[in-house]
Amino acid sequence: MSSARRAAVIVNPVKVDGAAFRRTVEAALADRGFDEPLWLETTPDDAGVGMARRAIDEQVDLVLVAGGDGTVRVVCGELAGTKVPAAVLPGGTGNLLARNLGISLDLEVALHDLLDGSERRIDSVLIEGDELSRDRFVVMAGLGLDAAIIDDAPDDLKKQVGWAAYVVSTLKNLNHPSVHVEITVDDQPPVRRRARTVVIGNVGTLQANIPLLPDAEPDDGRIDVVVLMPRRISHWPRLALGLVVKSWRERHVERFTGHRIQVRADRPVRRQLDGDAISEGTSLVAEVDPAALVVRVP
Repeated sequence: MSSARRAAVIVNPVKVDGAAFRRTVEAALADRGFDEPLWLETTPDDAGVGMARRAIDEQVDLVLVAGGDGTVRVVCGELAGTKVPAAVLPGGTGNLLARNLGISLDLEVALHDLLDGSERRIDSVLIEGDELSRDRFVVMAGLGLDAAIIDDAPDDLKKQVGWAAYVVSTLKNLNHPSVHVEITVDDQPPVRRRARTVVIGNVGTLQANIPLLPDAEPDDGRIDVVVLMPRRISHWPRLALGLVVKSWRERHVERFTGHRIQVRADRPVRRQLDGDAISEGTSLVAEVDPAALVVRVP
């Protein structure tokens, strides 16, 4: 019986160049003594749950996942609580978990760094809310403006210009209506704000290295939340500066941190999980699951 290691490769075929991607990954694995990998493609009906469960059942030594933040979220959600490590490869538009773990967006470099790298335990975040089955995320969840930006970024434009498509969508949604929210962190008294958006994060950096949650770390056993509260379009330039410069004190930006964060809005609003739009609703309740996920890092 072969003692060589075996990997599973879970891909969203819409997000990656199938033939070229497969050749590159197989060559990198073979060079490091892996057996022929188990190839699993997501489908419109299964974003990765069944594929991740099969990889676990097959007792693979490593799961490589590529296909955008949504695919990564689903696969990592299934791997949480197991000892099977995930290697996140660049694919899709955002690549937010890869960016926050210091993984290159060049496939060959990422494979070299991850396969020759080390393992790190990071947190996973349990999430629930009205009209939302209990789920997990590894990057960010939000309601309000950020969900509108994600939902309104055209797929064709994302394919052409990548994450810049979200800049176009942001400009389109700058006047997105505010919503009254109640935010409860752990057992502290709730605070009430009138916000354009509320984002809960396990990591903190967006595309273009924007530090939305500068204190967020994926392995600190805590989750962070940012509340953006510009009243008028004219407030956005100062608010943007407050996001980029940590020392800049901006009254339209407020941040909290804790182990369990509950956000309730006074009316249904758009929501998102790791860059995927989900059903509208009035609440998100997030709770950190410390060190639940093993990932490969450079």
